[in-house]
Amino acid sequence: MAFVGVLHQLSICLLSITVKAQTNHSNVISLGSSLSPSPDSTPWLSPSGLFAFGFYPQGDGFAVGILMLNQPETTVVWTPNRDDPPVSSKATLELTRKGQLLLRSEQGKAKSIASISSPASSAAMLDSGNFVLYDDDSRIIWESFDFPTDTILGGQNLTSGNYLVSSLSKSDHSSGRFQLSMQEDGNLVLYPVNSSFITEDSYWSSGTNGFVADLRLNQTGFLYFPGSTDFGGPWRHLLANGSSGENETGVLYRATVDSDGIFRLYSHSFSSNNSSSVVVKWSALDNGCQVKGFCGFNSFCELNGEEASCYCFPGFDFIDPRSKSLGCYQNFAEDNCREDAESGLMRYNITTPLENVSWINYPYSVLPLKKELCSKSCLDDCNCWAVSYTSDNCRKYKLPLRYARRSQNITAMAFFKVILGSIDAPNHLPPGQGNSEVVVKSRNAPILILALSLGSLACLFFVFAVSSFVVYKHRARRYKRLSDLNLGLAEDFTLQSFSYEELERATNGFGEEIGKGSFGAVYKGTLSGGDKTIAVKRLEKVVEEGIREFRAEMTTIGRTHHRNLVQLLGFCIEGSKKLLVYEFLSNGSLADLLFKAVLRPSWKERVRFILDVARGVLYLHEECGVHIIHCNLKPQNILLDDTWTAKISDFGFARLLLPNPSKISMRIDGAMGYFAPEWQKNALISVKADVYSFGIVLLETVCCRRNLEVNVSSPDEIILSTWVYNCFMAGALEKLVEDDEDFDTMTLERMVKVGLWCIQDDPALRPLMKNVILMLEGAMDIAVPPPPELPLARS
Repeated sequence: MAFVGVLHQLSICLLSITVKAQTNHSNVISLGSSLSPSPDSTPWLSPSGLFAFGFYPQGDGFAVGILMLNQPETTVVWTPNRDDPPVSSKATLELTRKGQLLLRSEQGKAKSIASISSPASSAAMLDSGNFVLYDDDSRIIWESFDFPTDTILGGQNLTSGNYLVSSLSKSDHSSGRFQLSMQEDGNLVLYPVNSSFITEDSYWSSGTNGFVADLRLNQTGFLYFPGSTDFGGPWRHLLANGSSGENETGVLYRATVDSDGIFRLYSHSFSSNNSSSVVVKWSALDNGCQVKGFCGFNSFCELNGEEASCYCFPGFDFIDPRSKSLGCYQNFAEDNCREDAESGLMRYNITTPLENVSWINYPYSVLPLKKELCSKSCLDDCNCWAVSYTSDNCRKYKLPLRYARRSQNITAMAFFKVILGSIDAPNHLPPGQGNSEVVVKSRNAPILILALSLGSLACLFFVFAVSSFVVYKHRARRYKRLSDLNLGLAEDFTLQSFSYEELERATNGFGEEIGKGSFGAVYKGTLSGGDKTIAVKRLEKVVEEGIREFRAEMTTIGRTHHRNLVQLLGFCIEGSKKLLVYEFLSNGSLADLLFKAVLRPSWKERVRFILDVARGVLYLHEECGVHIIHCNLKPQNILLDDTWTAKISDFGFARLLLPNPSKISMRIDGAMGYFAPEWQKNALISVKADVYSFGIVLLETVCCRRNLEVNVSSPDEIILSTWVYNCFMAGALEKLVEDDEDFDTMTLERMVKVGLWCIQDDPALRPLMKNVILMLEGAMDIAVPPPPELPLARS
């Protein structure tokens, strides 16, 4: 407690010193002052000369920023408009006579550095590293400390909802690949910039959920989250202590998200002879391989000593060998696998195992296989390009692979499918060390080659005939064993088979009904032991259509594994009694939360729900072993687990997707607003029918209301899609979320435009789900959508 008290007194003393420094006008910058990149132009210096505001070299030109001077290497601590292209040597930085801070290009085009509501009267570069603008009463009306880029300095805060973004490299200070977010829940979290900013994308967190969402760095090197004096002092949670505890005159501190994605605390010590030293006082992570996204798609990170390096997986080459962190591309063209299988051709091979490697993708198939069969199963599977094997567990993956790393602590090994004839040598070796050609220099070479070819061909035919016979006999025996089971579920080995008595006991005689689907009720239950809560779907209508639903769910859901799909755990078949066993999700449906809850979910939660559902639908359409059309997507079939992750349920209308869209005849009862127009027209049904349903769910989630609502203030608002389109064209999207205070205008516009494209009458106009996700995440431009057709007009 005494230590905390001393720190408290010291902070008060330093605060008073800081206040005096803030009003120190010894280096006042008056109106009409200007700078240029010319060597003859002196930057705007702080009183001590430790900081300067001016131009610094970047790329083939110059950028503007605040620099810490007398450093071993250029240390830029703040850059305005950091993603603008460099300016020429004839550009100028001006504090105009009208009180505006402007960067003027060689062509005379002006760009504002500071957005202010009233003109400034003067400016100053302070010894804290803060550049400020003053009004006539010497009050600060703008300061760079309020707009951090990749760094905070002593005396600077990172407040709730703000973030730091790393620089692209040590020499390029435009926005880089990593972001440190000060979340509203009190957690300080590191993410790759090109991610969805969800838990699975984060790679470091302060673990301060529930604390004051305000990161502070004081002048003595304490990096902390503040609290009230009720907690015994001003440091409720100390993240890092950079202080040496000695006389620290001439020491400055900064906390930076470096270009490698690691958040570090630095101390800069200055001596009287203008020299300095830099020491890393604290680091959030030990090495770059702990950073998700340090290496790009289809590459893995591995430590060489203390240095993290990126390598391509077998069958891949670097996109740019000079910038290996960008990832790798497949170095061969993908042939038509299915046609090859039908013709008996074999174009691919499986590499030798790459040990101790893992990635975070979700597998589209998980099978209990031995190592040899695991690699072979990928070779025989046209969807598979990589497998991860550990302890008789075979996980199959599509590309691209992301966030991969290699370490002795990882027990999994990986196999990769490559084009036949590829050399399984590490492709990060210098050219010439991997593969070498053999040249035959004999006059008898053509005869020798012909003889060897004919002999090899004869052997090959013999081996093929024998292996075909063996494979035939093996498959015949396997088919007979499966036929004896009378299930028709050749691939669902991981599902558990329950007896009817077990499930009756688990549900206490089917006593607690928690929902009702198209073909039966759902009951809550507990497996023996009491540690696993389940949901049991009991099919009550044992007719042809009900049996078909049961088999569809068994053969499709049993093969799916994704965080945004409800997991099927097992089944029961006893005569006419047919039941499915699912994981139990504790927080009900999205429909309950949107339409019935007293408190509507926050804007950020709704955006997360939409992305969760989009990823689940994408998995069904393109990423699972057998492509699936859900056919019944609506908020009632989207459930929420205990972490409020949205998961798609109820595959009662699911159908396997054939190579061409198939005409599916099925009864449409209820929830007509979610069905695409082609259902009413008895037209071909494709994945675009799900896209339409997703668009309705998206708009309902954004607006927290049903697609058709009678109790509205105006007739124009009855049909949600029409109201949304009218608000969009009128530039009045805020009407859709008028009860939300924290919504992001750009995200709202993106969501609305995507939703309107998804609900177009013409299926050809609706985007595929992979493009939907790219548009939702801001990675793809979105054109202005045409107006949706009224439901009444279709009939």
